[in-house]
Amino acid sequence: MPIDPEAAIGAPVGERSFSWTSSDVLLYHLAIGAGSRPGDHVDSAALRWTTDGAGLQVLPSFGVVAPTFHEADPPALDLPGCDIGLSQVVHGSQAITVHAPLPTSGSATVRTTLTDVWDKGTAAVIWQEGVATSESGEELWSTRSSIFVRGEGGWGGPRGSSERVELPDRGPDAETAYDITPQQALLYRLCGDRNPLHSDPAFAEAAGFPAPILHGLCSYGIVLRELTTALLGGDATGVAGFAARFTGVVHPGETIRVRGWRDGDRVVGDATVAADGERDGAPVLGDVVLTLR
Repeated sequence: MPIDPEAAIGAPVGERSFSWTSSDVLLYHLAIGAGSRPGDHVDSAALRWTTDGAGLQVLPSFGVVAPTFHEADPPALDLPGCDIGLSQVVHGSQAITVHAPLPTSGSATVRTTLTDVWDKGTAAVIWQEGVATSESGEELWSTRSSIFVRGEGGWGGPRGSSERVELPDRGPDAETAYDITPQQALLYRLCGDRNPLHSDPAFAEAAGFPAPILHGLCSYGIVLRELTTALLGGDATGVAGFAARFTGVVHPGETIRVRGWRDGDRVVGDATVAADGERDGAPVLGDVVLTLR
């Protein structure tokens, strides 16, 4: 079968050495909408993400994309024991833990391992974990993510666990909205994700979508930025981790509604589409958890 769990689980995906500069950080922040609101060019909180110099901060979600930031080809799916195609795959979930505020430039090596393969009947879920270390051997951040592979389930394997984040039974402490620009996906793809699902109308249609959709990791970064702005005063150094489950798609030109609740040493939340008509309330991100430092 296309996925061999015995060959996949525990297999090292490999290691990758990479470097990044403040220009990469600035491009990433712009690609997830930093500096886009009126007045952001004179707002000190927004300028922490959009101008270089001593005040530049790095949103932790940058660590997810940093290893492949300079890639110019569609992402490869050369995973051990997994013979799958790019058109079958959507991002399932993503989490990152940072052990200190990320530097604005540096070099690191990330080592990634396949940890689980779940059988959902009509699909498979493949989990990976990665650890990024500096040249001196210091652990900088760790990631855990899953991909959802349509059409590859049904071999009788474990379905896996399902842990959901309960939202408080009260109004959110913050509710914001961000308008996805028509070119948002085209800008974000310059951050190392050239998957044609986000730029090629014919590819998107073949994958079952009416038009190219926004990258899930772009929505992920937007939601983190919105919550950090609304509840932490734009101070990215106060974020120790961020996790979310991808629950739906966003189309360029739509609006993402973000809600957040303070919950002890974390912020929990969700993201949905804000629109007139049937798309209003369509899920975007669920099980959102921002861990505070």
